[in-house]
Amino acid sequence: MMAADEYYIFTGREVVPEHVKRVRIDKSVKVIPAGAFHSRPHIEEVDCHIGVKEVEEFAFYICPSLRRVIMPGVEVVKGEAFFACQALTDIECGKLKFIRSRAFCVCNSLSSVDLSSIEIVENRAFSGCTALTNVKFGKELESIGEGAFMNCRLERITIPLKDGMITRDNVFQGCGNLKHVDLVGGVHDETITALLLEAWKKDTNEEIASINQILPTTPAGNIYSREDVGEKGRAIRTWIRSVLRNIIEYKAQHQSYLNEAATTLQLALPSDIVIKNVLPFLELPSYTFQGEDSEGESTA
Repeated sequence: MMAADEYYIFTGREVVPEHVKRVRIDKSVKVIPAGAFHSRPHIEEVDCHIGVKEVEEFAFYICPSLRRVIMPGVEVVKGEAFFACQALTDIECGKLKFIRSRAFCVCNSLSSVDLSSIEIVENRAFSGCTALTNVKFGKELESIGEGAFMNCRLERITIPLKDGMITRDNVFQGCGNLKHVDLVGGVHDETITALLLEAWKKDTNEEIASINQILPTTPAGNIYSREDVGEKGRAIRTWIRSVLRNIIEYKAQHQSYLNEAATTLQLALPSDIVIKNVLPFLELPSYTFQGEDSEGESTA
């Protein structure tokens, strides 16, 4: 069905005509079915309403002209949903949480993607995206699967400070241009700012910055080899654990000094003054890093 503005209105399970270029998903549709637009050669744009929550397997498999996908409410993109959409450059996905296996594999025009809401990226999700240079994750990220960015031209990634996200050494296999890692701003910034000694802050910030000295000369591996998976994934994982150990160690020392100071003040001042005016300012931002057990020690 064609709308007045030349969008084809997709209402569910119908067979989409091959000549269609612009698609708008009808308000009645909550899930784009498997294979719904499989191999449609002329589709250039897809506009989903906020109520569309899922894109199923092979939904846009090999749509060579697809350039723009607007899916503001989609939370799950399933396996090979956008496989080999080689013209795809623009993805709007503010609530996307799960990207399944090979979902955007071989999307060769995709150069940058904002995945700030993502929790899980499964194996080879973006492998072979040879134009992809910049990926931005957010604080919700939990894991990046095997070969997720294999053979991309990644130059920069933004990730949270969490242990366990980089699940395999080959996550960035063949990404020879990957040289910069930025951290998502958050609690670790507040913690560093609140540390007692400038030397601690300086040392921690230098530890954070060290990855960008390490990565440029870290081998990326050979994409045609199972053994030579490269060392970039391992280097990032090791660096995250090192930064966390550093922060946890200084956080413990900081707390020890503050406890001593609080004890001294309690002896010197009336208890009501200590409770109301002193103790509230002695605590670091409350946060338990992944890789830190209940006793506050690193488990990495």
